[in-house]
Amino acid sequence: MKQLVRIANGQGFWGDSILGPIRLLREGPLDYLTLDYLAEVTMSIMQKQKSRRPETGYATDFVRMLDRLLPEIVQKGVRVIANAGGVNPQACVAAIQELATKKGFPDLKIGMIEGDDILEDLDALMNSGEELRNMDHGEALETVRDRILSANVYLGAAPIVACLKEGAQIIVGGRLTDPSLVLAPMIYEFGWSMEDVDKLASGTVAGHIVECGAQCTGGNFSDWRRVPNLAMVGYPVIEAHPDGTFVVTKHEGTGGVVDLDTVRSQLVYEMGDPNDYIGPEVVADFTSIQLSQEDENRVSVSGVRGKPATPFYKVSISYRDGFKAVGQLTVSGPDALEKAKLSAQIVFDRLQSDGVSFDEDQRLVEFLGTSVCFDGIWPRVEQPPEVVLRIGVRDSDRAKVDRFGMEIVPLVTSGPPGVTGFAGGRPKAQEIIGYWPALIRKEKIKAKISVVKAGG
Repeated sequence: MKQLVRIANGQGFWGDSILGPIRLLREGPLDYLTLDYLAEVTMSIMQKQKSRRPETGYATDFVRMLDRLLPEIVQKGVRVIANAGGVNPQACVAAIQELATKKGFPDLKIGMIEGDDILEDLDALMNSGEELRNMDHGEALETVRDRILSANVYLGAAPIVACLKEGAQIIVGGRLTDPSLVLAPMIYEFGWSMEDVDKLASGTVAGHIVECGAQCTGGNFSDWRRVPNLAMVGYPVIEAHPDGTFVVTKHEGTGGVVDLDTVRSQLVYEMGDPNDYIGPEVVADFTSIQLSQEDENRVSVSGVRGKPATPFYKVSISYRDGFKAVGQLTVSGPDALEKAKLSAQIVFDRLQSDGVSFDEDQRLVEFLGTSVCFDGIWPRVEQPPEVVLRIGVRDSDRAKVDRFGMEIVPLVTSGPPGVTGFAGGRPKAQEIIGYWPALIRKEKIKAKISVVKAGG
């Protein structure tokens, strides 16, 4: 058994810098490189891509990254785990096979995890008694059944561990939970029991700390002035030990900072109930976490306690929820705020005169530059020299939303003076994607793994 395993996360979302994984691999030692690509809305985007082009529906950035790094990954023996498969892990693996073969690595083992995508099984699951009620308001899924775009179960670490046992060096899945990407290597390397809830909870906490990449090494940090060299911020590395303790750090010589404050800030990010942070394998108690500044850019974590897992998986479902359009104008000069307010009223008055109306809760009117982001917290700026009017609507009727978009730019010549800065063309109706979180009994879901060589 290894006494130390280094696990780094180089991607916090689909769109994070490709320099994260590149620099992690080149700037210091690693055993595992994890990459988290999937936000909730990402699944619906990928499903729409796949419906138009069956060979898509996964994070293509992952394959681009491998195109640059695969020789080094193979040479250094680093194992890569990513949820880049999206809604089409088969296509993602096929692209990796083609790339690896072209680069001269036909024996590279690639693991694929399926079973999270239940879109085609929804009717059967609902008929079997799974109501998939919305966790926020309790409505049953049948109320939006005809508008669903994607449905994916949050799978955990177990199928990743199975792929590691089969010798896979690159592992790709769909909706794997963010912390499971880090937890799985610990279970595999240290031989942890799936009943040892304290160790599983510790691995879950480690995964949560690094899941957003540089957010725990100084990115998006309130005390940003003391964060050195954000341009070359170091992405996080977990140094894990068999007893469940671990150290959060980064490669030497990189920018950013790892200290008690940066780690604490990430711990409370998207936390929910601190007593019950629920994952597929375990429920972690965040109130038990002990942090210590071990050395510069090294925070040790210990004392994490866990509880047995719940009998449910969480399900991420997206559905069509109407249309929206948003546009903006810059209003400058004396009385900018007053003129911006008048401009917004003119838009809705003109629409009303043409038989098009929107309820108040269907409207968005913001005056950027007047402390609108801190409404009720920061004093209003009553006489700014310039204001950005951001105005939008939403409705189930696409034609109404498009009609709204036609009334913004006319303000430049038929509104108050100083209205300008229109760019990007007339705002068109865009589909709104609603999010539907639900629970499903674990016995209804079966993860499937397969490990193949790049050369077949």
